[in-house]
Amino acid sequence: MDTVFRDVRVIDGTGGASYRADVALTDGRIAAIAREGESRLGARRVIEGDGLALAPGFIDMHAHSDLALIRDPDHSAKAAQGVTLEVIGQDGLSYAPVDDRTLGEVRAAITGWNGDGSDIDFSWRSVGGYLDRLDHGFDGEGIAVNAAYLVPQGSVRMLAAGWDDRAATPAEVERMKQLVAEGLEQGAVGMSSGLTYTPGMYASDAELTELCRVVGRYDGYYCPHHRSYGAGAVQAYEEMVSLTREAGCSLHLAHATMNFDVNKGKAPELLALLDKALDDGADISLDTYPYTPGCTTLVAMLPSWATEGGPEPTLDRLRDDETAARIRQVMEVVGADGCHGVPIEWDAIEISGVSDPGLAGCVGKTVAQSARERGEEPFVTARRLLIDDRLGSTILQHVGHEENVRAIMRHRVHTGGSDGILQGYKPHPRAYGTFPQYLGRYVRELGILSLEECVAHLTSRPAARLRLPDRGLVREGYRADLVLFDPESVAAGSSFEAPRTLPTGIPHVLIDGRFVIEDGRRTDVLAGRAVRRQPAKG
Repeated sequence: MDTVFRDVRVIDGTGGASYRADVALTDGRIAAIAREGESRLGARRVIEGDGLALAPGFIDMHAHSDLALIRDPDHSAKAAQGVTLEVIGQDGLSYAPVDDRTLGEVRAAITGWNGDGSDIDFSWRSVGGYLDRLDHGFDGEGIAVNAAYLVPQGSVRMLAAGWDDRAATPAEVERMKQLVAEGLEQGAVGMSSGLTYTPGMYASDAELTELCRVVGRYDGYYCPHHRSYGAGAVQAYEEMVSLTREAGCSLHLAHATMNFDVNKGKAPELLALLDKALDDGADISLDTYPYTPGCTTLVAMLPSWATEGGPEPTLDRLRDDETAARIRQVMEVVGADGCHGVPIEWDAIEISGVSDPGLAGCVGKTVAQSARERGEEPFVTARRLLIDDRLGSTILQHVGHEENVRAIMRHRVHTGGSDGILQGYKPHPRAYGTFPQYLGRYVRELGILSLEECVAHLTSRPAARLRLPDRGLVREGYRADLVLFDPESVAAGSSFEAPRTLPTGIPHVLIDGRFVIEDGRRTDVLAGRAVRRQPAKG
Protein backbone atom coordinates (compact mmCIF):
# COMPACT_ATOMS: atom_id res chain seq x y z
CA MET A 1 0.00 0.00 0.00
CA ASP A 2 1.13 3.56 -0.67
CA THR A 3 -0.61 5.32 2.24
CA VAL A 4 -2.75 4.32 5.21
CA PHE A 5 -4.91 6.66 7.25
CA ARG A 6 -4.99 4.85 10.58
CA ASP A 7 -7.88 4.90 13.02
CA VAL A 8 -9.79 7.69 11.32
CA ARG A 9 -13.47 8.46 11.66
CA VAL A 10 -14.77 7.52 8.23
CA ILE A 11 -17.69 9.63 7.01
CA ASP A 12 -18.24 7.69 3.83
CA GLY A 13 -20.60 10.02 1.96
CA THR A 14 -23.69 7.80 2.11
CA GLY A 15 -25.25 9.77 4.97
CA GLY A 16 -25.07 6.68 7.19
CA ALA A 17 -23.38 6.51 10.57
CA SER A 18 -19.64 7.14 10.66
CA TYR A 19 -17.25 4.43 11.79
CA ARG A 20 -13.60 4.05 12.78
CA ALA A 21 -11.27 2.33 10.34
CA ASP A 22 -7.92 2.16 8.63
CA VAL A 23 -8.13 3.29 4.99
CA ALA A 24 -5.37 2.28 2.58
CA LEU A 25 -4.57 3.81 -0.80
CA THR A 26 -2.71 2.38 -3.78
CA ASP A 27 -2.24 3.74 -7.30
CA GLY A 28 -4.71 6.56 -6.77
CA ARG A 29 -7.51 4.32 -5.52
CA ILE A 30 -8.93 3.26 -2.16
CA ALA A 31 -7.43 -0.21 -1.93
CA ALA A 32 -8.72 -1.45 1.42
CA ILE A 33 -10.83 -0.43 4.42
CA ALA A 34 -10.35 -2.25 7.71
CA ARG A 35 -12.95 -1.38 10.31
CA GLU A 36 -12.23 -1.13 14.00
CA GLY A 37 -11.53 -4.62 15.37
CA GLU A 38 -10.27 -5.98 12.05
CA SER A 39 -6.59 -6.47 11.23
CA ARG A 40 -4.63 -3.24 10.93
CA LEU A 41 -3.44 -2.17 7.49
CA GLY A 42 0.14 -1.27 6.73
CA ALA A 43 1.74 0.92 4.08
CA ARG A 44 4.88 2.78 3.15
CA ARG A 45 3.38 5.84 4.82
CA VAL A 46 1.05 5.82 7.82
CA ILE A 47 -0.92 8.90 8.93
CA GLU A 48 -2.53 8.61 12.33
CA GLY A 49 -6.15 9.70 12.66
CA ASP A 50 -5.74 11.70 15.88
CA GLY A 51 -9.44 12.59 16.05
CA LEU A 52 -9.68 13.43 12.36
CA ALA A 53 -12.50 12.55 10.00
CA LEU A 54 -11.91 11.13 6.52
CA ALA A 55 -14.49 11.97 3.85
CA PRO A 56 -14.73 11.96 0.06
CA GLY A 57 -13.40 15.10 -1.57
CA PHE A 58 -15.97 17.88 -1.77
CA ILE A 59 -17.60 18.71 -5.10
CA ASP A 60 -18.34 22.37 -5.82
CA MET A 61 -21.46 22.22 -7.98
CA HIS A 62 -21.32 25.90 -8.97
CA ALA A 63 -17.90 27.44 -9.55
CA HIS A 64 -16.50 30.31 -11.59
CA SER A 65 -12.91 29.08 -11.87
CA ASP A 66 -13.01 28.84 -15.67
CA LEU A 67 -9.83 30.90 -16.07
CA ALA A 68 -8.46 30.61 -12.53
CA LEU A 69 -7.69 26.94 -13.09
CA ILE A 70 -5.33 27.78 -15.96
CA ARG A 71 -4.08 31.02 -14.42
CA ASP A 72 -3.18 29.92 -10.89
CA PRO A 73 -1.46 26.58 -10.26
CA ASP A 74 -1.91 27.05 -6.50
CA HIS A 75 -5.68 27.63 -6.47
CA SER A 76 -5.76 27.29 -2.68
CA ALA A 77 -9.09 29.12 -2.69
CA LYS A 78 -10.67 25.76 -3.46
CA ALA A 79 -8.02 23.16 -2.67
CA ALA A 80 -7.67 24.31 0.94
CA GLN A 81 -11.43 23.87 1.45
CA GLY A 82 -11.22 20.19 0.55
CA VAL A 83 -12.69 20.72 -2.91
CA THR A 84 -11.43 18.08 -5.33
CA LEU A 85 -13.83 18.80 -8.23
CA GLU A 86 -15.45 21.99 -9.51
CA VAL A 87 -18.29 22.33 -12.02
CA ILE A 88 -17.61 25.31 -14.29
CA GLY A 89 -19.20 26.82 -17.40
CA GLN A 90 -21.95 28.22 -15.19
CA ASP A 91 -24.73 30.78 -15.66
CA GLY A 92 -24.80 30.43 -19.42
CA LEU A 93 -21.56 32.32 -20.11
CA SER A 94 -18.10 30.87 -20.57
CA TYR A 95 -15.29 30.52 -23.06
CA ALA A 96 -16.33 27.48 -25.15
CA PRO A 97 -17.76 27.08 -27.67
CA VAL A 98 -16.70 30.40 -29.23
CA ASP A 99 -15.34 31.83 -32.42
CA ASP A 100 -12.97 34.78 -32.79
CA ARG A 101 -15.85 37.27 -32.59
CA THR A 102 -17.69 35.82 -29.63
CA LEU A 103 -14.53 35.10 -27.64
CA GLY A 104 -13.87 38.82 -27.39
CA GLU A 105 -17.50 39.48 -26.51
CA VAL A 106 -17.57 36.85 -23.77
CA ARG A 107 -14.31 38.10 -22.32
CA ALA A 108 -15.74 41.61 -22.08
CA ALA A 109 -19.11 40.45 -20.74
CA ILE A 110 -17.75 38.45 -17.81
CA THR A 111 -14.62 40.40 -16.96
CA GLY A 112 -16.13 40.89 -13.52
CA TRP A 113 -16.28 37.12 -12.99
CA ASN A 114 -12.89 36.05 -14.32
CA GLY A 115 -10.83 39.09 -15.29
CA ASP A 116 -10.36 40.18 -18.88
CA GLY A 117 -8.21 37.15 -19.75
CA SER A 118 -5.30 39.21 -21.06
CA ASP A 119 -2.99 36.71 -19.33
CA ILE A 120 -4.57 33.64 -21.00
CA ASP A 121 -3.57 32.16 -24.36
CA PHE A 122 -7.13 31.19 -25.47
CA SER A 123 -5.74 28.55 -27.79
CA TRP A 124 -9.09 26.73 -27.98
CA ARG A 125 -12.47 27.43 -29.54
CA SER A 126 -14.45 24.22 -28.87
CA VAL A 127 -15.55 22.56 -25.64
CA GLY A 128 -13.20 19.67 -26.34
CA GLY A 129 -10.32 22.09 -26.90
CA TYR A 130 -11.02 23.82 -23.60
CA LEU A 131 -11.10 20.50 -21.73
CA ASP A 132 -7.82 19.54 -23.39
CA ARG A 133 -6.37 22.85 -22.20
CA LEU A 134 -7.42 22.00 -18.63
CA ASP A 135 -5.77 18.60 -18.94
CA HIS A 136 -2.57 20.23 -20.13
CA GLY A 137 -2.69 22.73 -17.30
CA PHE A 138 0.77 23.98 -16.45
CA ASP A 139 3.50 22.57 -18.71
CA GLY A 140 1.48 19.41 -19.21
CA GLU A 141 1.22 18.66 -15.50
CA GLY A 142 -2.50 19.35 -15.05
CA ILE A 143 -4.39 21.74 -12.77
CA ALA A 144 -4.95 22.14 -9.04
CA VAL A 145 -8.31 20.32 -8.77
CA ASN A 146 -10.58 18.40 -11.13
CA ALA A 147 -13.12 20.23 -13.27
CA ALA A 148 -16.33 19.29 -15.10
CA TYR A 149 -17.86 21.63 -17.67
CA LEU A 150 -21.37 22.72 -18.65
CA VAL A 151 -22.10 23.97 -22.17
CA PRO A 152 -23.06 27.65 -21.63
CA GLN A 153 -26.36 28.35 -23.40
CA GLY A 154 -25.75 32.11 -23.58
CA SER A 155 -22.44 31.58 -25.35
CA VAL A 156 -24.16 29.13 -27.70
CA ARG A 157 -26.91 31.66 -28.51
CA MET A 158 -24.27 34.34 -29.04
CA LEU A 159 -22.64 32.14 -31.69
CA ALA A 160 -25.86 31.22 -33.46
CA ALA A 161 -28.02 34.34 -33.12
CA GLY A 162 -25.89 37.18 -31.77
CA TRP A 163 -26.91 39.55 -28.97
CA ASP A 164 -30.29 40.68 -30.30
CA ASP A 165 -33.44 40.51 -28.18
CA ARG A 166 -35.55 38.44 -30.56
CA ALA A 167 -36.80 34.95 -31.21
CA ALA A 168 -34.27 32.65 -32.83
CA THR A 169 -35.09 31.44 -36.33
CA PRO A 170 -35.61 27.69 -36.91
CA ALA A 171 -32.17 27.53 -38.54
CA GLU A 172 -30.59 29.25 -35.55
CA VAL A 173 -32.28 26.85 -33.14
CA GLU A 174 -30.92 23.92 -35.16
CA ARG A 175 -27.45 25.46 -35.02
CA MET A 176 -27.74 25.84 -31.23
CA LYS A 177 -28.86 22.24 -30.87
CA GLN A 178 -25.86 21.16 -32.92
CA LEU A 179 -23.46 23.20 -30.75
CA VAL A 180 -24.93 21.76 -27.55
CA ALA A 181 -24.68 18.22 -28.90
CA GLU A 182 -21.07 18.77 -29.96
CA GLY A 183 -20.19 20.06 -26.50
CA LEU A 184 -21.76 17.04 -24.83
CA GLU A 185 -20.05 14.64 -27.24
CA GLN A 186 -16.74 16.31 -26.39
CA GLY A 187 -17.19 15.72 -22.67
CA ALA A 188 -19.47 18.35 -21.12
CA VAL A 189 -21.78 17.06 -18.38
CA GLY A 190 -24.78 19.25 -19.21
CA MET A 191 -25.86 22.77 -20.13
CA SER A 192 -26.14 25.95 -18.07
CA SER A 193 -28.18 29.12 -18.58
CA GLY A 194 -28.12 32.61 -17.13
CA LEU A 195 -31.68 33.75 -17.70
CA THR A 196 -31.15 37.19 -16.20
CA TYR A 197 -27.99 37.67 -18.29
CA THR A 198 -27.87 38.67 -21.95
CA PRO A 199 -28.01 37.15 -24.49
CA GLY A 200 -29.14 33.86 -22.93
CA MET A 201 -32.17 35.48 -21.32
CA TYR A 202 -33.62 36.26 -24.75
CA ALA A 203 -34.38 32.56 -25.28
CA SER A 204 -38.03 31.55 -25.06
CA ASP A 205 -39.19 28.52 -23.12
CA ALA A 206 -39.78 26.74 -26.42
CA GLU A 207 -36.18 27.39 -27.48
CA LEU A 208 -34.82 26.20 -24.14
CA THR A 209 -36.99 23.09 -24.31
CA GLU A 210 -35.50 22.16 -27.66
CA LEU A 211 -31.97 22.52 -26.28
CA CYS A 212 -32.88 20.53 -23.17
CA ARG A 213 -34.17 17.70 -25.34
CA VAL A 214 -30.63 17.40 -26.70
CA VAL A 215 -29.17 17.46 -23.18
CA GLY A 216 -31.60 14.75 -22.09
CA ARG A 217 -30.64 12.49 -25.01
CA TYR A 218 -27.04 12.61 -23.84
CA ASP A 219 -28.02 11.89 -20.21
CA GLY A 220 -26.79 15.30 -19.15
CA TYR A 221 -28.51 17.83 -16.94
CA TYR A 222 -29.75 21.39 -17.28
CA CYS A 223 -28.43 23.90 -14.75
CA PRO A 224 -30.32 27.20 -15.03
CA HIS A 225 -29.80 30.47 -13.25
CA HIS A 226 -33.48 31.02 -13.86
CA ARG A 227 -35.48 34.13 -14.69
CA SER A 228 -36.01 35.56 -11.19
CA TYR A 229 -34.81 35.07 -7.64
CA GLY A 230 -36.94 38.03 -6.55
CA ALA A 231 -40.44 38.92 -7.80
CA GLY A 232 -42.14 35.77 -9.07
CA ALA A 233 -39.32 33.51 -7.88
CA VAL A 234 -41.52 30.50 -7.19
CA GLN A 235 -43.09 30.82 -10.63
CA ALA A 236 -39.62 31.03 -12.18
CA TYR A 237 -38.61 27.80 -10.43
CA GLU A 238 -41.86 26.17 -11.60
CA GLU A 239 -41.08 27.25 -15.17
CA MET A 240 -37.78 25.36 -15.07
CA VAL A 241 -39.38 22.25 -13.56
CA SER A 242 -42.10 22.16 -16.22
CA LEU A 243 -39.71 22.89 -19.08
CA THR A 244 -37.27 20.11 -18.21
CA ARG A 245 -40.00 17.57 -17.55
CA GLU A 246 -41.44 18.26 -20.99
CA ALA A 247 -37.96 17.92 -22.51
CA GLY A 248 -37.12 14.71 -20.65
CA CYS A 249 -34.06 16.30 -19.09
CA SER A 250 -32.64 16.21 -15.56
CA LEU A 251 -32.68 19.53 -13.70
CA HIS A 252 -30.16 21.03 -11.29
CA LEU A 253 -31.20 24.41 -9.89
CA ALA A 254 -28.25 26.78 -9.55
CA HIS A 255 -27.80 28.74 -6.30
CA ALA A 256 -31.38 27.97 -5.34
CA THR A 257 -32.06 30.99 -3.18
CA MET A 258 -35.19 32.97 -2.29
CA ASN A 259 -34.06 36.59 -2.04
CA PHE A 260 -35.41 40.10 -1.47
CA ASP A 261 -38.15 41.16 0.92
CA VAL A 262 -40.87 39.68 -1.29
CA ASN A 263 -39.52 36.18 -0.55
CA LYS A 264 -38.79 36.38 3.16
CA GLY A 265 -39.92 33.13 4.77
CA LYS A 266 -41.07 31.64 1.46
CA ALA A 267 -38.57 28.77 1.17
CA PRO A 268 -41.31 26.26 2.15
CA GLU A 269 -43.24 27.22 -1.00
CA LEU A 270 -40.24 26.37 -3.16
CA LEU A 271 -39.59 23.12 -1.33
CA ALA A 272 -43.23 22.04 -1.62
CA LEU A 273 -43.05 22.65 -5.38
CA LEU A 274 -39.91 20.52 -5.64
CA ASP A 275 -41.27 17.75 -3.43
CA LYS A 276 -44.38 17.42 -5.56
CA ALA A 277 -42.31 17.18 -8.74
CA LEU A 278 -39.91 14.69 -7.16
CA ASP A 279 -42.77 12.54 -5.92
CA ASP A 280 -44.15 12.59 -9.46
CA GLY A 281 -40.87 11.18 -10.78
CA ALA A 282 -38.92 14.30 -11.80
CA ASP A 283 -35.11 14.16 -11.58
CA ILE A 284 -34.18 17.36 -9.72
CA SER A 285 -31.30 18.54 -7.56
CA LEU A 286 -30.10 21.96 -6.43
CA ASP A 287 -27.16 23.75 -4.87
CA THR A 288 -26.77 26.64 -2.44
CA TYR A 289 -24.03 28.52 -0.65
CA PRO A 290 -24.29 29.03 3.15
CA TYR A 291 -24.45 32.84 3.16
CA THR A 292 -27.19 35.42 2.71
CA PRO A 293 -25.64 38.02 0.33
CA GLY A 294 -25.34 37.30 -3.37
CA CYS A 295 -22.54 38.29 -5.73
CA THR A 296 -22.60 39.26 -9.39
CA THR A 297 -21.64 42.16 -11.65
CA LEU A 298 -23.02 45.67 -11.42
CA VAL A 299 -24.01 45.62 -15.09
CA ALA A 300 -26.22 42.60 -14.37
CA MET A 301 -28.58 44.93 -12.48
CA LEU A 302 -29.55 46.79 -15.68
CA PRO A 303 -32.75 46.06 -17.60
CA SER A 304 -32.10 43.56 -20.37
CA TRP A 305 -32.98 46.00 -23.15
CA ALA A 306 -30.14 48.23 -21.95
CA THR A 307 -27.59 45.46 -22.51
CA GLU A 308 -28.88 44.21 -25.87
CA GLY A 309 -26.12 43.93 -28.44
CA GLY A 310 -23.28 43.35 -25.98
CA PRO A 311 -20.85 45.45 -23.96
CA GLU A 312 -20.19 48.32 -26.40
CA PRO A 313 -23.87 49.13 -27.12
CA THR A 314 -24.49 48.94 -23.38
CA LEU A 315 -21.83 51.56 -22.72
CA ASP A 316 -23.26 53.74 -25.49
CA ARG A 317 -26.68 53.67 -23.83
CA LEU A 318 -25.21 54.55 -20.45
CA ARG A 319 -23.38 57.52 -21.94
CA ASP A 320 -26.61 58.88 -23.49
CA ASP A 321 -28.43 61.05 -20.92
CA GLU A 322 -31.92 60.37 -22.20
CA THR A 323 -31.41 56.60 -22.34
CA ALA A 324 -29.72 56.62 -18.93
CA ALA A 325 -32.81 58.35 -17.49
CA ARG A 326 -34.99 55.55 -18.84
CA ILE A 327 -32.66 52.97 -17.34
CA ARG A 328 -32.85 54.73 -13.97
CA GLN A 329 -36.65 54.80 -14.02
CA VAL A 330 -36.84 51.05 -14.63
CA MET A 331 -34.19 50.20 -12.04
CA GLU A 332 -35.43 52.43 -9.22
CA VAL A 333 -39.20 52.48 -9.73
CA VAL A 334 -40.38 49.56 -11.86
CA GLY A 335 -37.81 46.91 -11.02
CA ALA A 336 -35.47 45.75 -13.79
CA ASP A 337 -35.46 42.14 -14.93
CA GLY A 338 -31.71 42.23 -14.26
CA CYS A 339 -32.56 42.88 -10.60
CA HIS A 340 -35.19 40.13 -10.60
CA GLY A 341 -38.14 42.48 -11.00
CA VAL A 342 -37.47 44.29 -7.71
CA PRO A 343 -36.69 48.04 -7.48
CA ILE A 344 -33.01 48.33 -6.64
CA GLU A 345 -31.90 49.30 -3.14
CA TRP A 346 -28.60 51.12 -3.54
CA ASP A 347 -27.73 50.70 0.13
CA ALA A 348 -27.80 46.92 -0.43
CA ILE A 349 -25.37 47.06 -3.38
CA GLU A 350 -21.76 46.90 -2.16
CA ILE A 351 -18.91 47.22 -4.68
CA SER A 352 -16.65 44.20 -4.20
CA GLY A 353 -14.27 44.58 -7.11
CA VAL A 354 -13.22 46.80 -10.00
CA SER A 355 -11.20 46.12 -13.13
CA ASP A 356 -9.54 49.56 -13.11
CA PRO A 357 -7.23 49.89 -10.08
CA GLY A 358 -7.84 53.63 -10.12
CA LEU A 359 -11.40 52.99 -8.97
CA ALA A 360 -10.43 50.92 -5.93
CA GLY A 361 -11.69 53.62 -3.57
CA CYS A 362 -15.23 52.40 -4.32
CA VAL A 363 -14.57 48.88 -3.06
CA GLY A 364 -16.11 47.95 0.26
CA LYS A 365 -18.69 50.73 0.09
CA THR A 366 -22.30 50.56 -0.96
CA VAL A 367 -23.33 52.62 -3.96
CA ALA A 368 -25.46 54.72 -1.62
CA GLN A 369 -22.48 55.38 0.66
CA SER A 370 -20.23 56.42 -2.23
CA ALA A 371 -22.98 58.67 -3.54
CA ARG A 372 -23.36 60.41 -0.18
CA GLU A 373 -19.62 61.02 -0.08
CA ARG A 374 -19.78 62.58 -3.53
CA GLY A 375 -22.96 64.54 -2.84
CA GLU A 376 -24.89 62.98 -5.70
CA GLU A 377 -27.72 60.53 -6.38
CA PRO A 378 -26.82 56.81 -6.22
CA PHE A 379 -27.73 56.15 -9.85
CA VAL A 380 -25.29 58.86 -10.92
CA THR A 381 -22.55 57.10 -8.98
CA ALA A 382 -23.45 53.69 -10.38
CA ARG A 383 -23.65 55.01 -13.94
CA ARG A 384 -20.24 56.66 -13.68
CA LEU A 385 -18.69 53.47 -12.27
CA LEU A 386 -20.15 51.29 -15.01
CA ILE A 387 -18.75 53.60 -17.68
CA ASP A 388 -15.36 54.23 -16.10
CA ASP A 389 -14.81 50.54 -15.28
CA ARG A 390 -16.15 49.42 -18.66
CA LEU A 391 -18.76 47.18 -16.99
CA GLY A 392 -16.08 45.28 -15.05
CA SER A 393 -17.28 46.01 -11.50
CA THR A 394 -18.51 43.23 -9.20
CA ILE A 395 -20.95 43.61 -6.34
CA LEU A 396 -22.22 42.00 -3.17
CA GLN A 397 -25.99 42.21 -3.04
CA HIS A 398 -27.27 42.05 0.54
CA VAL A 399 -30.77 40.69 -0.13
CA GLY A 400 -30.87 37.18 1.39
CA HIS A 401 -32.73 35.68 4.36
CA GLU A 402 -31.15 33.30 6.86
CA GLU A 403 -34.34 31.30 7.46
CA ASN A 404 -34.57 30.53 3.74
CA VAL A 405 -30.90 29.52 3.60
CA ARG A 406 -31.35 27.06 6.47
CA ALA A 407 -34.58 25.57 5.16
CA ILE A 408 -33.25 24.93 1.66
CA MET A 409 -29.97 23.35 2.83
CA ARG A 410 -31.95 20.69 4.71
CA HIS A 411 -33.69 19.45 1.57
CA ARG A 412 -33.22 15.88 0.34
CA VAL A 413 -31.75 16.93 -3.05
CA HIS A 414 -29.55 19.76 -1.77
CA THR A 415 -25.85 19.97 -2.70
CA GLY A 416 -23.17 22.58 -2.05
CA GLY A 417 -22.04 25.18 -4.57
CA SER A 418 -19.85 28.15 -3.77
CA ASP A 419 -20.80 30.36 -6.74
CA GLY A 420 -17.36 31.68 -5.93
CA ILE A 421 -16.12 34.66 -7.94
CA LEU A 422 -12.39 34.91 -7.26
CA GLN A 423 -11.88 38.32 -8.88
CA GLY A 424 -12.04 41.67 -7.14
CA TYR A 425 -10.46 43.47 -4.23
CA LYS A 426 -13.12 42.20 -1.85
CA PRO A 427 -14.68 38.99 -3.19
CA HIS A 428 -17.56 37.24 -1.49
CA PRO A 429 -16.15 35.01 1.30
CA ARG A 430 -18.07 32.05 -0.13
CA ALA A 431 -15.30 31.68 -2.74
CA TYR A 432 -12.82 30.73 -0.02
CA GLY A 433 -15.15 29.44 2.69
CA THR A 434 -18.30 27.64 1.51
CA PHE A 435 -17.39 24.07 2.49
CA PRO A 436 -15.82 24.70 5.90
CA GLN A 437 -18.69 27.11 6.57
CA TYR A 438 -21.12 24.24 6.12
CA LEU A 439 -19.10 21.96 8.39
CA GLY A 440 -18.17 24.50 11.05
CA ARG A 441 -21.13 26.84 11.35
CA TYR A 442 -24.12 24.86 10.12
CA VAL A 443 -23.10 21.44 11.48
CA ARG A 444 -21.03 22.01 14.61
CA GLU A 445 -22.31 25.38 15.83
CA LEU A 446 -25.95 25.43 14.73
CA GLY A 447 -26.79 21.74 14.29
CA ILE A 448 -28.81 22.39 11.14
CA LEU A 449 -27.40 19.19 9.62
CA SER A 450 -25.62 16.21 11.13
CA LEU A 451 -22.03 15.77 10.03
CA GLU A 452 -22.90 12.63 8.09
CA GLU A 453 -25.81 14.34 6.33
CA CYS A 454 -23.73 17.36 5.42
CA VAL A 455 -20.90 15.31 3.96
CA ALA A 456 -23.41 13.43 1.78
CA HIS A 457 -24.71 16.77 0.49
CA LEU A 458 -21.17 17.78 -0.48
CA THR A 459 -19.97 14.46 -1.96
CA SER A 460 -22.17 11.55 -3.04
CA ARG A 461 -25.17 13.65 -4.05
CA PRO A 462 -23.21 15.82 -6.50
CA ALA A 463 -21.28 12.78 -7.74
CA ALA A 464 -24.60 11.09 -8.51
CA ARG A 465 -25.83 14.17 -10.39
CA LEU A 466 -22.62 14.18 -12.43
CA ARG A 467 -23.00 10.43 -13.12
CA LEU A 468 -19.55 9.71 -11.71
CA PRO A 469 -19.26 5.99 -10.99
CA ASP A 470 -16.13 6.06 -8.84
CA ARG A 471 -16.21 9.32 -6.89
CA GLY A 472 -18.20 10.68 -3.97
CA LEU A 473 -17.85 7.78 -1.51
CA VAL A 474 -15.16 6.29 0.70
CA ARG A 475 -15.40 2.81 -0.77
CA GLU A 476 -12.90 0.22 -1.95
CA GLY A 477 -12.06 0.70 -5.62
CA TYR A 478 -13.11 4.35 -5.68
CA ARG A 479 -10.73 7.12 -6.63
CA ALA A 480 -8.75 8.45 -3.68
CA ASP A 481 -10.18 11.97 -3.86
CA LEU A 482 -10.30 12.53 -0.11
CA VAL A 483 -10.31 15.19 2.60
CA LEU A 484 -9.11 14.72 6.16
CA PHE A 485 -10.49 17.31 8.58
CA ASP A 486 -11.04 17.96 12.27
CA PRO A 487 -14.79 18.12 13.02
CA GLU A 488 -14.07 20.05 16.24
CA SER A 489 -12.09 22.86 14.63
CA VAL A 490 -12.93 23.05 10.92
CA ALA A 491 -14.05 26.58 10.09
CA ALA A 492 -14.10 29.11 7.30
CA GLY A 493 -11.32 31.63 7.74
CA SER A 494 -12.80 33.95 5.14
CA SER A 495 -15.09 36.77 6.18
CA PHE A 496 -16.55 39.85 4.54
CA GLU A 497 -13.71 41.85 6.13
CA ALA A 498 -10.95 39.38 5.13
CA PRO A 499 -12.44 37.32 2.30
CA ARG A 500 -9.25 35.59 1.10
CA THR A 501 -8.34 34.01 4.46
CA LEU A 502 -7.97 30.24 4.13
CA PRO A 503 -9.92 27.80 6.32
CA THR A 504 -8.68 26.00 9.41
CA GLY A 505 -9.03 22.39 10.48
CA ILE A 506 -8.37 20.75 7.07
CA PRO A 507 -4.84 19.29 7.22
CA HIS A 508 -4.92 16.93 4.22
CA VAL A 509 -6.60 16.91 0.80
CA LEU A 510 -5.84 14.27 -1.85
CA ILE A 511 -6.72 13.89 -5.52
CA ASP A 512 -6.07 10.48 -7.05
CA GLY A 513 -4.13 9.62 -3.90
CA ARG A 514 -1.73 12.56 -4.26
CA PHE A 515 -1.54 15.21 -1.57
CA VAL A 516 -2.58 18.62 -2.84
CA ILE A 517 -2.85 19.86 0.76
CA GLU A 518 -0.45 18.26 3.25
CA ASP A 519 -0.22 19.26 6.91
CA GLY A 520 -2.34 22.31 6.09
CA ARG A 521 -0.07 23.57 3.31
CA ARG A 522 -0.51 23.58 -0.46
CA THR A 523 1.94 21.25 -2.17
CA ASP A 524 3.16 21.69 -5.74
CA VAL A 525 1.08 18.70 -6.90
CA LEU A 526 -1.16 19.31 -9.92
CA ALA A 527 -3.42 16.27 -9.83
CA GLY A 528 -6.52 17.86 -11.35
CA ARG A 529 -7.84 17.04 -14.80
CA ALA A 530 -10.96 17.63 -16.86
CA VAL A 531 -13.62 15.14 -15.83
CA ARG A 532 -15.45 14.06 -18.96
CA ARG A 533 -18.54 11.91 -19.01
CA GLN A 534 -18.91 9.64 -21.98
CA PRO A 535 -22.32 10.69 -23.33
CA ALA A 536 -24.93 8.32 -24.61
CA LYS A 537 -25.48 8.52 -28.34
CA GLY A 538 -27.95 11.18 -29.40
